[in-house]
Amino acid sequence: MNEKDPAAGPGKRTLRRDFLAVRNALPASDLREAAGALARRALELPELARARTVAAYVSVGSEPGTLALLDALRARGVRVLLPALLPDNDLDWGEYTGPGSLARVQHGGKMALFEPAGERLGADAVTAADVVLLPGVAVDARGMRLGRGGGSYDRVLARLDRAGAHPALVVLLYDTEVVASLPEEAHDRPVHAVVTPSGVHRFPC
Repeated sequence: MNEKDPAAGPGKRTLRRDFLAVRNALPASDLREAAGALARRALELPELARARTVAAYVSVGSEPGTLALLDALRARGVRVLLPALLPDNDLDWGEYTGPGSLARVQHGGKMALFEPAGERLGADAVTAADVVLLPGVAVDARGMRLGRGGGSYDRVLARLDRAGAHPALVVLLYDTEVVASLPEEAHDRPVHAVVTPSGVHRFPC
């Protein structure tokens, strides 16, 4: 999600800018190669192997690519949910049934997003997911995630907590985005694993 972060301190903002600058400099060939490697690595995760429903997202720009993974999950018979950004930065959800089920949506001056074009299932639909794939720009050695700054997925994680839902939380990143330490705020929650083109890192949540 390409959104402004009103609460984050300068440490997060500076780090986010630096990580995104590195991403944006990656050549298209590297992005394609990384997307294929990420899909292969992610599909080896036991959590995804046994999942019936996965909440995911469609990558945009230089984000680690997700479309190959989404299609592979569908081919396995997995129900894939994708987010739709609401005016208050919360997320509604819809089902992914292939590339034809996506619509390109421009949210004001923000980056255009690819969202499910079909029926909206409500913000609570994510609580049925066995795995939630979270976007991010970095994860540290404790599993703390640096997001894009809009707070949308902080709301998702809070909603999961309120519902007593405990899906596996997984972030897709480039290898250089797994770092020793990141700034942490009270609402931040650790993830269970991060997948990069070279492997999987797990954390004791």
